[in-house]
Amino acid sequence: MSTQSTTLSPRHERAQDLCALVDVSPSPFHLCAEVSRRLGAAGFTPVQEADPWPTEPGRYVLVRGGSLVAWSTEAATGPHSAFRIVGGHTDSPNLRVKQHPDRTSAGWETVALQPYGGPLLNSWLNRELGLSGRVTVRREGRAVPMLLRIDEPVLTVAQLAIHLSEDRKGVALDPQRHLDGVYGVGEGADLLGDVAARLDVEPDALLGWELMTHDLAPSRVFGRQHDLLAAPRLDNQTTCWAGTTALLAALEQPADGVVPLLVLFDHEEVGSTSDRGAESDLLITVLERIVLAAGGTRDDYHRAVAASVVASGDMAHATHPNYADRHEPYHRITPNGGPVLKVHPNLRYATDAAGTAEMALACEQAGVPLQRYEHRADLPCGSTVGPMTAARTGITTVDVGAPQLAMHSARELMGAADPGMYADALTAFFAPVA
Repeated sequence: MSTQSTTLSPRHERAQDLCALVDVSPSPFHLCAEVSRRLGAAGFTPVQEADPWPTEPGRYVLVRGGSLVAWSTEAATGPHSAFRIVGGHTDSPNLRVKQHPDRTSAGWETVALQPYGGPLLNSWLNRELGLSGRVTVRREGRAVPMLLRIDEPVLTVAQLAIHLSEDRKGVALDPQRHLDGVYGVGEGADLLGDVAARLDVEPDALLGWELMTHDLAPSRVFGRQHDLLAAPRLDNQTTCWAGTTALLAALEQPADGVVPLLVLFDHEEVGSTSDRGAESDLLITVLERIVLAAGGTRDDYHRAVAASVVASGDMAHATHPNYADRHEPYHRITPNGGPVLKVHPNLRYATDAAGTAEMALACEQAGVPLQRYEHRADLPCGSTVGPMTAARTGITTVDVGAPQLAMHSARELMGAADPGMYADALTAFFAPVA
């Protein structure tokens, strides 16, 4: 093992910035707050959906719950200007708190938890877990949203000892019976009372809550040559980071006649059918209001949509060194090998030849390699916001991502150079050179 210090490349330094974003974003709500903060520092103005839409050229950001849309009309040349859209999602599989959380069992105080999305349940065991999410509280007769973030160990889901399993191989985890988190000793658990105290409100002021657990181990770059990155929520906060970084970089040299737009949807891991998921009206409403605010007509809107392209960003499966047989043998995906084009003939991904060309040109412009992924034909394939976005908008869409291992684990792994290359490719996609 090398003990010499290694000088990090600019792309590895950006991996550190990804770690910083992940560590302050344990929930979709916190991620939107952090992305908004970064965009605000670059001159983006917040937009409220219930207010009149801004008509002046500028930089704007809108948040709907755990979803976010950001765009710039500074380089638009008319209401029919094409959109260059990078999409992703803010949510990640985890364990979430039930509405009646307090339990007592065998002298232990526990909190009732349940899976959100498709977490690899074993990866959540025996970890000290924090708590985060969104709470609405009664204040002067109104419901006011507040963010909660407890970055200290308050819960753990304990593994069953091997001596107590029938075959000394452990037990298959039942999501109803085996996931409650140990909170203390005794019979006085009052999680919501403790949450109210953290927020400095009375318990009866709590009106609603969306609370979830998160792993407390810090994200980090490591490895023999600082070439690895381990963190929670890489799927899909890597895309959120890369898209935000790319949008800011593209605005330094914008493409004339293009409106770059970043959309980050919540609820992808559970199907996207919500008020702020990719199946909602969020994106198409924003696109239409941008066109109309610029003085355009419905025909201008359809012209803009027809000229637009979407890069749907989500993470990709790197070929696993211990399970190489689980991958398509002629589509090896390597870490630190560049962004991954994701193709599926049965449209689990939205990529077609036209979208492929757009991403291939973006990677060529950015000077980064492009890897091409197909799933084994005999295994079920996951999906992304890409097919839904393409169907809802009619815009040419290409699915792309960065390679990783341990997808849907409490902690995931990727190459440390890949976030930077991913951001470089998306920057070029936002601002193509004519």
